[in-house]
Amino acid sequence: MLDHLTQRLGRVVKMLRGEARLTESNIDEALRDVRLALLEADVALPIVKQFIAAVREKALGQEVVGSLTPGQALIGVVQRELTALMGEAAVPLNLATAPPAVVLLAGLQGSGKTTSAAKLARRLREDLRRKVLLVSCDVYRPAAMAQLRTLATQVGVEYFEASQGAAPVEIVSAAIAWARTHYCDTVIVDTAGRLAIDEEMMREISTLHAALSPVETLFVVDAMQGQDAVNTARAFAAALPLTGIILTKLDGDARGGAALSVRQVTGAPIKFAGVSEKPDGLEVFHPDRMAARILGMGDMLTFIEEAHRQVDREHAEKIARKIKAGKSFDLDDFRLQIVEMRKLGGVQGLLDRLPAELAAAVQGAPAAQPDDRAIRRLEAIINSMTPAERAHPELLKASRKRRVAAGAGASVQEVNRLLKQFEQAQKVMKVAARGGLQQMLRGFRGGLPGVR
Repeated sequence: MLDHLTQRLGRVVKMLRGEARLTESNIDEALRDVRLALLEADVALPIVKQFIAAVREKALGQEVVGSLTPGQALIGVVQRELTALMGEAAVPLNLATAPPAVVLLAGLQGSGKTTSAAKLARRLREDLRRKVLLVSCDVYRPAAMAQLRTLATQVGVEYFEASQGAAPVEIVSAAIAWARTHYCDTVIVDTAGRLAIDEEMMREISTLHAALSPVETLFVVDAMQGQDAVNTARAFAAALPLTGIILTKLDGDARGGAALSVRQVTGAPIKFAGVSEKPDGLEVFHPDRMAARILGMGDMLTFIEEAHRQVDREHAEKIARKIKAGKSFDLDDFRLQIVEMRKLGGVQGLLDRLPAELAAAVQGAPAAQPDDRAIRRLEAIINSMTPAERAHPELLKASRKRRVAAGAGASVQEVNRLLKQFEQAQKVMKVAARGGLQQMLRGFRGGLPGVR
């Protein structure tokens, strides 16, 4: 989503190459590009002015030390100010109250409230071991309650079935009473939205808030709204004491100005970011990491944290024990690696977290074109093999390869390519078992599933 902004800010560094130091002249020239980049990203004009003034003031007194170039020194200032603009540090939910803790979600229709409610419920259940109850008080959109009921089943949490014709306040009051008797310690309330701000909606959401006294009131905003997000955020902040923001659709092709604007307009921290439509597509928002991503520096910390959450440790330990005992790494183990990579968003998920220059180098290399569809294709080919063939790939001669290819809807050439990648991965595992890290890194060429 922020690729355009990243590219524009990357030009600032190139512009200052060859300069000996930061001066008022070259800072002003560079900041013109920064200003244009932010405006093109739909950041609100008052925030752009405030941001540029802060960067200019700090850059003028910036010492260019060590091996830093003037461009790098300026980008360092920009990064610190971007981080401050988005809130300095991640802010967790405050659920320290007598159960059930009530979390109220507010926002316009189509902003992603219902899916965000389910994603948040899943995250609280898995990360904090909370027993969550989802309830919808959207009595206007016919499919809203049915959608939340389906999502609650998908993410494995409780759902409160509202009485026919009940008013929103009656629904949530009954849900909280039900939560107490069924030992649910968290209630997430999905409220009704409108296509635009109106008095009736604001009156209803204010009444709900007064009746519930939620510990968290989260404003859900669509990152693709652009400048409209600022006006919407301002209206909701005036009607409700917001405690946080959920920024949705960060995986879209919007310019991303909402991420840099809503924090300043509402005064509430961005707590979560929606990064995909999947039930696990909700990340804790880290302003410092987001600033690094915007400036093309990558975000490997989030990728590592996601790996810890998503990767099946039992499978990983099983493979490690197997290799340590001197047993061969077979195609079943290779398939498990492919499955784990898909959980992390595939090759593209890794590239999105790499520094921009490194990601561009990987994508531009003719021998290493990543293709997430190829990962699924490799998995299909392995699934088309018999257990004996997966355990002993040497059994795969011409006739068997043709049968496997036909079963997977692939070509014999793709089967051969898979076997070659498997052999390379097998060599890496043998070297790893002997503890030869440097040899392993040198030997790992083409072993990444889906990269040829």
